[in-house]
Amino acid sequence: MIVADTNIISYLLLPTAYSDSVDSLYMLDSDWAAPTLWRSEFRNVLALYLRKKIITLEKALQLQSTAESIMAHNEFDVSSSQVLALVDSSQCSSYDCEFVALAHHLDIQLVTQDKRVLNGFPSTALSVSDFLSLTTLNKR
Repeated sequence: MIVADTNIISYLLLPTAYSDSVDSLYMLDSDWAAPTLWRSEFRNVLALYLRKKIITLEKALQLQSTAESIMAHNEFDVSSSQVLALVDSSQCSSYDCEFVALAHHLDIQLVTQDKRVLNGFPSTALSVSDFLSLTTLNKR
């Protein structure tokens, strides 16, 4: 199991430069967790795609439903005190710190492409490529 931030969830379902590597990530570990915040953030991603006329409303609804199915039973509330303590010790937003807090709580890795999170929490956060490399090395 990994904590996947909203961008990773988005890269799985929407075509981006990271989609191929995130597909590989999902094939290696499809047990993804996230704080419940991911739903609002993902809706915001879909709103951007809707406003830019990249997807239709019907497609947005389908993507939201698919994402909710993928994340079913792996959505968690996080402690406000833990999130704020992480904010206090980093340059990351409270939104980003929710994902870090969940990774700490579950004692698992957070996979993200967010450079600020990767730099702020190097023992918790891994990029997709680093996770794939480590997983490949560990399977040898």
